[in-house]
Amino acid sequence: MTDPAVEARSAFAQVAPFDPDLASLTGEWFVDPAHSRVGFSVRHAMVTTVRGCFREYSSRLFFHGTKPTRSQAEIVINTGSVDTGVEQRDAHLIGRDFLDSANYPTMRFVSTSVETAGGDVFLMTGDLTIKDVTRPVTLELTYIGNVTDPFGYQRAGFDGTTTINRSDWGLTYDSRLAEGGAMVSEKVRLQFDIAAIRSAPAL
Repeated sequence: MTDPAVEARSAFAQVAPFDPDLASLTGEWFVDPAHSRVGFSVRHAMVTTVRGCFREYSSRLFFHGTKPTRSQAEIVINTGSVDTGVEQRDAHLIGRDFLDSANYPTMRFVSTSVETAGGDVFLMTGDLTIKDVTRPVTLELTYIGNVTDPFGYQRAGFDGTTTINRSDWGLTYDSRLAEGGAMVSEKVRLQFDIAAIRSAPAL
């Protein structure tokens, strides 16, 4: 049985007018770490939210402006670069209870498909690998816009997010509160605030 939501997105994609502004974006890009954030947030002790990010990563992006469904992305993250602003917590996160950075120094996302979801919103599905476990996830990406900076580099902005269950990737730490709830929530929201830049100045 066909998912009505998928049918609706496909129908919109067939009739939605092409945005000529996107055509100029076709080509190879990479994430500019100085102006981007690869982050996460998770509920802690049931009542607060802890936010953090990864400071070190590499990327490869290809955006097809006239046919966005042909776009591709890959990002490789150094798990040991996690930063929540608290050294003791960061040490716990890179230890064996969570990311185990000594044995699994990287995590990776590689896109497998892209579909339009209406307006400037795209759904990018791909394989997320953490601790040698690979599972599919879908990012909701919003295109923010593009500019040419004073140095001649063309830049484009995207915001992306998805929510995963950490235990699906072997992150099974399960300390419990006296009230019975989890110290760290199963659900983790991944956030990609992306400033992408071409690898060469725009001509």
